[in-house]
Amino acid sequence: MIRRSVCWMLAKHSFFSAVSNRPVQLLMGLILLLLLYANISSYTQYCQQITTRNYYRELVRNHWEEMPDKHPHRMAHYGYIAFRSIDPLSLFDRGIDTYAGNAIFLEAHKQNTVNFSEAGLSTGLLRFGEITQSMVLQLLVPLLLFFIGFGAIAADRENGTLKMLFSQGTSWKELLLGKCLGLWLLAMVFLLVGMFLLVGTSLSIPELEMNTDWWIRSIGLLLLYSVYFWIIAAIATWVSAISKSARLALVSLIGIWLLMGIILPRAIQSGASWVFPAPSKIHFDSMVEQELIKKGDSHDPNDPYYKALKDSVLRAHNVSSIEELPFNYSGFQMKEGERISTELYNQQMAVLQDIYKKQNNLSRLAGWVNPFLPIRLCSMSFSGTDFSSYTRFQTEAENYRYRLAQQMNDWQIQYISNKKPAPGEKGPAISRDFWKAFPAFTYPSTNWKQGLQEAGYSLLMLIAWFLFSVWLLIFRSQKLNAL
Repeated sequence: MIRRSVCWMLAKHSFFSAVSNRPVQLLMGLILLLLLYANISSYTQYCQQITTRNYYRELVRNHWEEMPDKHPHRMAHYGYIAFRSIDPLSLFDRGIDTYAGNAIFLEAHKQNTVNFSEAGLSTGLLRFGEITQSMVLQLLVPLLLFFIGFGAIAADRENGTLKMLFSQGTSWKELLLGKCLGLWLLAMVFLLVGMFLLVGTSLSIPELEMNTDWWIRSIGLLLLYSVYFWIIAAIATWVSAISKSARLALVSLIGIWLLMGIILPRAIQSGASWVFPAPSKIHFDSMVEQELIKKGDSHDPNDPYYKALKDSVLRAHNVSSIEELPFNYSGFQMKEGERISTELYNQQMAVLQDIYKKQNNLSRLAGWVNPFLPIRLCSMSFSGTDFSSYTRFQTEAENYRYRLAQQMNDWQIQYISNKKPAPGEKGPAISRDFWKAFPAFTYPSTNWKQGLQEAGYSLLMLIAWFLFSVWLLIFRSQKLNAL
């Protein structure tokens, strides 16, 4: 029988003993200052990026619409620039946004890469990481809990307090749950401060829409980190309970923090890249180019594939020359070439994405032995800054590029004559009104359903860790001794 009043009394004693300790107060103040700094830094960076991207997004659109009357195929090569939107919750967790590109140039017959990442445009120091609220909560708060919790039970065992507690009728279950609850309450102070700063900062940004989806994902983050902090508090309490001395508990907890928070995540990521190696950019482009060479060159009228295509079209329309066709054959050929090149690119991209998926899945598996990984992946998924959100942008941008190229080909087929202009005559063109009619590129932010779907497996591991921590504190407590 677990007495709630005893657990709560022990929790309050642990909490107030920690916050009244001078060194702990200094550490808590430092972490709170880091949370404030991370919030201010994210706010400044978010506002700068929103302003910059909106400016260039509008500039690109204005240049597109102001282009004069011209041949649609020239407009297809003039191209468009798509910008990746910033998720509002990137204020909390930047995820891979710092290292992923932000803009991509879209043109006919060619798929370009996403460029201009923050890390690529900054000093090399940024590659060591940046201070965000998620980083402080994921790494620094657990370190503080380990620093406070190492003596939760081990110190009582050394000074004889543990025997006094048991002599007064306190059970191991009550002791473990009470100490764990006290540490958890301490961690919740930082989490609530972080969420308060997030809400306050979001309210101060006019461009940021705090809709229902934003609130659902924010509450989801609050619940996720609450579970995570309970797991960390349980680990600290259990290690302290099984350690013969407080010094041994401290060394063990610091080792756990270094192993799970710093070493394992990087080692597993490197190992996944080694087990499932991905081709370089040059190798990938060469593979696509080789497949295109096998299919043919749509710009070469003597290419065997397209020569056979032309002959079949002429036979189908019962004419002997391109000039007699009721539509622009060059646009038709470009459209077919665009279709083939896009299919080949998508096939190779699917293979590449499958490699990345295998790497990520292998990294996720490590979450069964390391609770630091599930919370990191769940946090990025709910914040819309994970790898899936980046690949969705790539897919949307490629779909837009293909629609743009094929729309220009359709307009060429429909409005451009097969007859070549006479010497001195102005080349064929269509009205600039067509450019305005083509819609601008839009990319919606991650919604809560997508975040939940992407975090599903990691969320399952986090719940498993929570259940394991409860089992450890309640059902394994009879294995402990007070000596």
